[in-house]
Amino acid sequence: METANLRLQVSEFIALTNQTLEYAYPSIEIEGEVSSFKVNQNKYVFFDLKDDNASVGCFMTVWQLRTPIEDGMKIIVTATPKLTNWGKFSLTVRALRPSGEGNIKKSFELLKAKLEKEGLFSIERKRPLPSLPTHVGVISSTQAAGYADFIKIVNDRFGGIDIDVAHVQVQGEGAADQIIKAIRYFNMTEKMPEVLVLVRGGGSAEDLATFNDEQLVREIAASRIPVLTGIGHEVDESLSDLAADVRAATPSNAAQVLVPDRRELIAQVRGTMSLLVPRMLQHIADTRSEIVSLGDKMEDRIAKRFDAHDSELATLQRVLVELDPNKVLARGYAIVRGEAVVGSEIEVEKLNALIRAEVKHVSKK
Repeated sequence: METANLRLQVSEFIALTNQTLEYAYPSIEIEGEVSSFKVNQNKYVFFDLKDDNASVGCFMTVWQLRTPIEDGMKIIVTATPKLTNWGKFSLTVRALRPSGEGNIKKSFELLKAKLEKEGLFSIERKRPLPSLPTHVGVISSTQAAGYADFIKIVNDRFGGIDIDVAHVQVQGEGAADQIIKAIRYFNMTEKMPEVLVLVRGGGSAEDLATFNDEQLVREIAASRIPVLTGIGHEVDESLSDLAADVRAATPSNAAQVLVPDRRELIAQVRGTMSLLVPRMLQHIADTRSEIVSLGDKMEDRIAKRFDAHDSELATLQRVLVELDPNKVLARGYAIVRGEAVVGSEIEVEKLNALIRAEVKHVSKK
C-alpha cells in the first residue's frame, strides 16, 4: 500500500520547515570565517559564515552587533537556522563573538578606534573618586575569587563602609546585559552610591571579551556615578577599563585604590601630629614673644606721650602765671574800667586800691 505524498503550499512548506528547524535547533553555535560583510540602511547586517568546504548566509540587526567584525575574521555566532520566504536558507544571528586571540584583538582594536574617535576615553571626562567613600556599589559575580579578594581587602583596610552588591555573570552570553542592568539600577536608586566598582578576576582573552562589549562600554561612560574597574590581571586591558573613571590593575588593587589602609592613615595622622605639635608650640612661643614686645613698645609710647603732655601742661601753666592780672598790677600797672569821655566816671584798680575818678580831659595819643 502506497503512502500518499504530503501536499503543501509553498508558504506552508516554509512554515513547517522553520517549525521543524526551531524544534530541532532552537539555538546553535557555529564557528566560521566572515565574508561579504555589509550593513544595509544602517539597520540590517548581512554576511556569510564559511569554512574550507561550505558557506551559509547570516542575518542580524545592527543593535545586536555589539562587537565589530570584518571580512576574514573568525567568529562564533549564536543563531537559529531559518528558511526565508524566498526559499533561501540562512542563520538568524542573536549574538556573536570573535574566536581566537587574534580575532578578539582585531575586534578590540576596531571598536577601540571607533569609541576613541567619539571621545569616550578622553581624560577630560574622567572624574576623581571620593577620598574615603561611605557608600559603594559593587558589580561582580559573588561566587568569583576576584570578588572575595576585593571584599576582604576593603574590610581589612577600612571597615564600616556600606557596600551594595549586584550579582551578575562576568563572562559568556548575557553577561554584558546583566552588567548594564546593574549599572542602570545603581544610577536610578534614590540614594546613589558614591562610586561603582566593577571587578572580575583573571581569565583568557575570550573570557574577558564581555568587557569589550560596545553597549557595556557606552553604559560605563554614561554613568552618573564615577566608575572604578578592576578586571583581570595587570597586563589585561579592556575597553571598559578605558571608559571607566579610574582603572585598577586587579580586583585586589581596586580595593587598595578605593579606600586607604586605616593603619597607614592612623600612622600618617600621628606622624603629621608629631610634626605639627612642635611647630604649633613654637608658633605660640613666637606669638607670645611678639605680644610681649608689642606691649613693651606700647608702654614706651604711652610713657613718652604722657611726658609730652606734662611738658605742654607746664608750659601752659607758666603762660597762665605770666598772664595773671595781679602780677601785672604788682609791677605798678593799673586797670581802668569805664568810658574815656570828659565828665564820665571811671574806676581805676591798683594792686591794693580801687579809685573812682571823673574824666576831666581826653586827648588823642
